[in-house]
Amino acid sequence: MSKIKLVIPKGRMFNEVARLLTDCGILPEADDRIYIPRLEDLEVEAKIMKPQNIAQLIELGSHDAGFIGYDWILETGCDVVELMDLKVDPVKIVAAIPSSADLDEFRRRRILVASEYENIARKFLNREGYEYLFIRSYGATEAFPPRDADMIIDNTATGKTLRNHDLKVIATIMESSTRFVANLAALKDSFKKGKIEGLTMLLAAVLNARERVMLEMNVPPDKMEDIVRVLPCMRAPTVSPLYKDMGYAVKVAVKRNESLRLIPLLKSMGATDILEYEFKKVII
Repeated sequence: MSKIKLVIPKGRMFNEVARLLTDCGILPEADDRIYIPRLEDLEVEAKIMKPQNIAQLIELGSHDAGFIGYDWILETGCDVVELMDLKVDPVKIVAAIPSSADLDEFRRRRILVASEYENIARKFLNREGYEYLFIRSYGATEAFPPRDADMIIDNTATGKTLRNHDLKVIATIMESSTRFVANLAALKDSFKKGKIEGLTMLLAAVLNARERVMLEMNVPPDKMEDIVRVLPCMRAPTVSPLYKDMGYAVKVAVKRNESLRLIPLLKSMGATDILEYEFKKVII
């Protein structure tokens, strides 16, 4: 049986990627301690690996597609095809120093910089004109200052960990999020291309569903035109006549953040029996 090889990141990104694959109906059980997870689609096999290795493994063709932070695509410089920005696990890559440190003093001498991101860090430091020694860290980079590093370059989602270690951000170098990427040669194989495009469609459908809810309501005949005019929807509302011509049942898909405004408005305009419920997948 022909298969595509999928790689899933271990660690920080695992939970969101696993939840997406579960919502797609592909991954029945999420556990990053199981390196070869069982998948529902027998034409897809997966392996869970550290994100630092994923871009290179996809470039080399060891895996056909996978999930990786944009930061590691840039750090490794690997030639992979980005299929989709999933916009999950957003982080910033920042330069940070101890809160009590004098940045001007750092610029007058050679400083010690720790980071997992050697290429990103060196480009930033060279561009800014720092004289420095570089130390590669392997996790817990925020623990290096002040004794073992003057500056760190690390990822942060909220900045809380940096503040807890009495560090202040002096520059935001880039922003990153999880991307779905593929091997170039895999996209030239008709079977693999079809499977990867199908998975891309499912991922998009799940993400679209998370942004939308369905509103369903009954509308009196004399209120119908006014209510339809205020309804945002993907295409057009679904309208069905009620029993004995008592009005209409109206269904409309709306952005999740619009329902808070719409429900009171629709009620005030004469809609009744208003229901809100969620989608599993939305294919546009």
